[in-house]
Amino acid sequence: MNTFVEIHVLQNFAPSNLNRDDTGAPKDALFGGTRRARVSSQCLKRSVRQHFNGLVNKNKLAGSNVAFRTKRILDAITNALIDMGRVGSEASEKARLALASIELSVKEDGKTEYLLFLGQREIGSIAEIIHSQWDTINAIEISAPEGKKTGKAKKLAAQNADPELKKALDKAFNGGKALDVALFGRMLADMPEKNQYAACQVAHAISTHAIDREFDFYTAVDDLKPEDTAGADMIGTVEFNSACFYRYAVVDWEKLVENLQDDNELGIKGLRAFLEGFVVAEPTGKQNTFAAHNPPEFVSVSIRKNGAPRNLANAFETAIRVKKGESLTKKSAEELVNKAKKLNAAFGNEGDTFILNLVDAKINGFGTEVNSLENLLENSMAKLKE
Repeated sequence: MNTFVEIHVLQNFAPSNLNRDDTGAPKDALFGGTRRARVSSQCLKRSVRQHFNGLVNKNKLAGSNVAFRTKRILDAITNALIDMGRVGSEASEKARLALASIELSVKEDGKTEYLLFLGQREIGSIAEIIHSQWDTINAIEISAPEGKKTGKAKKLAAQNADPELKKALDKAFNGGKALDVALFGRMLADMPEKNQYAACQVAHAISTHAIDREFDFYTAVDDLKPEDTAGADMIGTVEFNSACFYRYAVVDWEKLVENLQDDNELGIKGLRAFLEGFVVAEPTGKQNTFAAHNPPEFVSVSIRKNGAPRNLANAFETAIRVKKGESLTKKSAEELVNKAKKLNAAFGNEGDTFILNLVDAKINGFGTEVNSLENLLENSMAKLKE
């Protein structure tokens, strides 16, 4: 039996540029034959991970339950070894050799070849292994023989390493009960057996309506310029739009608990943190320019069993259009509800839905309305525990 926790969010942003493409313009996409505003799933997941860090700073989540995505794993391990009483230069070299033993090479600048996504527990475990097996970690030849590729050098380094060290380090790469690794998964190119399949899928957010790009022409003046000198000292343009976004994510509850090494209590805590973060966290792109801090006004959470996930974006296949005096968010919410009810009638619906409805949309028995985000989370978690 699979239990899916789905969250649907409608969020109307004032003029903004939350997520830029390579030209600096707001990301967009064609959907239903019209141009829509878009915020990438990667951007949304990054916002949730930043929310996790905020919970850690408020002591609402343990620091050991979050991960780092970094090329600077050598520095993190070295600092942990220094905290254990090791000398900095020696600690760095031992860490470099230990990583080479499992084919994770560190370049001369102290960075790995690619970003690693590791839980803080994993980093701590690696440091403890190096600390406990300090004397067995000796210098080995890690440069490739003449004419050989770098990959050959990594394999040679691993072959010459202490087998017990390799075995211990191999066990350390277990996800470390890091919530963000468990939710969003990871790929380790040199250690594919340590990849973790994501328990969560996040859709690209799209606007419920068609959009056109707009341009803000700006000028800046040198404050110390002589008064008799006319003209701007800097000019430019910033692209932006204003959009009501439909955002969707689904979490496979059983997979989340599995990724957290069957820690059901941490799963509940992590899922709640994710749902909260998905609602309150927002992309930071160009916010100093636009300050588009607009909370969602329609949120639906469904706990569904024995079914398949249902992204409701097709509620907006035909772009929403409103008349003078109508609420874009309210009309979008009612279209969302209508699509959900049609799919429930056609394919069944074994589950419960809780709705935070700040736009007074007609939900026509679609779910149970609550009056706050706290109640939405409490009701959802209580239903999951049943």
